Amino acid sequence: MPAEKSRPTPLSDRSVGDARPGPQGYATRVSLAAFLDLRGEAALIVGGGAVALRRAATLLAAGLDVRVVAPAILPELAALPVRAERRPYAPADLSGARLVVAATDDAALNDAVAEQARAAGVLVNHAGEAGRGTLRFPAVAERAGVQVAVSTGRELPMLARALRESVQARLPDEAELRDWTARREAALTLAVTERAAALRALDADIRRAVGGAA
Repeated sequence: MPAEKSRPTPLSDRSVGDARPGPQGYATRVSLAAFLDLRGEAALIVGGGAVALRRAATLLAAGLDVRVVAPAILPELAALPVRAERRPYAPADLSGARLVVAATDDAALNDAVAEQARAAGVLVNHAGEAGRGTLRFPAVAERAGVQVAVSTGRELPMLARALRESVQARLPDEAELRDWTARREAALTLAVTERAAALRALDADIRRAVGGAA
């Protein structure tokens, strides 16, 4: 009797870190770690509560043009530079959006928004069940233009916050970055042997500064 084929794991049941065989034998993961430049692009947030407020702040900081659709919208959210439309969501709201956030207190509505966005090929974050969307918002440590994003691969926001705080304490300030950048640029002008020694010294100094292995 032929062996029974294993059924694929439903997306919502997979960990982000689960690896699966992919094309040409490469292992694939559920999520792709990437930094996206979406400045000026349209974002839609469905929901007007506290989660929507946090997501709006994140999207605005990244330069997106944010529209919020919900029957009720927090005053703090409406006060942000967003287009606030106090009405129920309609599928047509997805038109023109490059990124969507489903952040209502209605699980069925969040599911519908996520499914419709996925079908339209739009990046979508499902605030209640991340596995139903195509986009997760990581915990981010940032200073002086350096960004480190943390995702735990599962629903463990406490771990993500702890890792972010640990990383945040190690990030360099603007003066250190300027110094390291200048040293690297100067090293690149040297002859091969001196260049290698200068870059090794810079590497060691940076590792010491951020608490890495020497």
